[in-house]
Amino acid sequence: MSEMNVNQLLAQMRTMAAQVEQSSAALKPESVTGSEKPDFSNLLKQSIDSVNETQMTAGQLATSFEKGDPDVNLAEVMVALEKASVSFQAMTQVRNKLLSAYQEVMNMPV
Repeated sequence: MSEMNVNQLLAQMRTMAAQVEQSSAALKPESVTGSEKPDFSNLLKQSIDSVNETQMTAGQLATSFEKGDPDVNLAEVMVALEKASVSFQAMTQVRNKLLSAYQEVMNMPV
């Protein structure tokens, strides 16, 4: 079993935290200037693409680990797979809430 590099894992966690802060800052209303408004369909497409990219990366890491690549350790693979799983579950919950809201709107009397 390979030894887990704690510093490398900590650096990855810091990088992920910085990415989350940047993406949340991009979604705040004060970041929108002038007549530029966030488009819901674009935001939804970007988030789905992000989840897809996360899952593809995790799959590639898992495949590399299975093939015995010495540059990929088990900790990296497990973190990537969990990240992909959590992002997919979050996307599924958002989809469920959107469908629920749509059904509620459609059931409103006119």
